[in-house]
Amino acid sequence: QVQLVESGGGLVQAGGSLRLSCAASGHILSINAMGWYRQVPGKQRELVATITSGGSSNYADSVKGRFTISRDKNTVNLQMNSLEPEDTAVYYCNAQFAIWGTKWGQGTQVTVSL
Repeated sequence: QVQLVESGGGLVQAGGSLRLSCAASGHILSINAMGWYRQVPGKQRELVATITSGGSSNYADSVKGRFTISRDKNTVNLQMNSLEPEDTAVYYCNAQFAIWGTKWGQGTQVTVSL
């Protein structure tokens, strides 16, 4: 089996920065894409950013220019700058494993105050 463990998150004032990390562990053969999604109560989970094994990244329009996704083998990071109250959500790590399919982390809360 495999596991995704997230770290980072917390409370920050608007304009501040946070960094999220997610490490995959277990019986990993290979991971295709990894990424971050977020969800607020009453709304669907939405894509924030993804990155392929080759390093190609994709961002939601709402975070372009403020967030940066990076990857080091089985770890994916999300550097979040110029945070806005609208970025408040539970952030989930996602990975597409070659043999296990899509897995999710447990989620980490990000709260941006005015």
